Amino acid sequence: MKNESIQQIKIALKTIKARDDERIQQWKNDERNGVQQALAQWERNIQRHEKELALFEEMQQFEKKARADGHRLIVGIDEVGRGPLAGPVVAAAVILPENFQLLGVNDSKKLSAKKRDELYNEIQNQAISIGIGMVDHNTIDEINIYQAAKLAMGIALEDLCFIPDYLLIDAMTLDVKIPQESLIKGDARSVSIAAASIIAKVVRDRLMEDYAKMYPGYGFENNAGYGTKEHLSGLEKQGICTIHRKTFAPIKDMC
Repeated sequence: MKNESIQQIKIALKTIKARDDERIQQWKNDERNGVQQALAQWERNIQRHEKELALFEEMQQFEKKARADGHRLIVGIDEVGRGPLAGPVVAAAVILPENFQLLGVNDSKKLSAKKRDELYNEIQNQAISIGIGMVDHNTIDEINIYQAAKLAMGIALEDLCFIPDYLLIDAMTLDVKIPQESLIKGDARSVSIAAASIIAKVVRDRLMEDYAKMYPGYGFENNAGYGTKEHLSGLEKQGICTIHRKTFAPIKDMC
């Protein structure tokens, strides 16, 4: 052990997941600064992993309870895009397997774009089924954003390959004859709803990036249609475009 280089120790630390590994104690007695710095970084990584694992376990409580009650196909449903001035509202419905394991799944708003993309791909790989629902700006103007979000959730539910026997929904109830539970801030409390929020967010953000090419000048690729300074500046300079929501301020004052 004494002949180990600092680089060799760093490489070995990447494979160690338990604090009771005998090598950890041996390295703690190594007086080299580089070794102690590597151990400190390893400890931070372990703490972060333990925190993610604890959160993941906590966020499965609603799914576990539903399964204990006899339900098997449990779907999480969430939507994104209520607040933007342009574009559709998008909902996702996600059925995860009982053995689903993916640390880091959380409310999509709490994640970086890079992390959302990574989790999006993993959720796509592991999910039993994913449904997408989308309601455009015209319908939002016709029926209001709350009803549009509800409609998008219903479409996402119908888009699934299987009929679920239990719904976990973020702050909403749907008019369907399936047992359901509405959870306030469900995207931060249920792993299924969190997965749905990630899917919906990535789908909508990518769509708004496409719209940015069709309707340049508003920064849709950066703001996803929300009323940022760049977006409002674009409105002042060139007025509204086809996908703006005409019942939303300040758009409605410009029509």
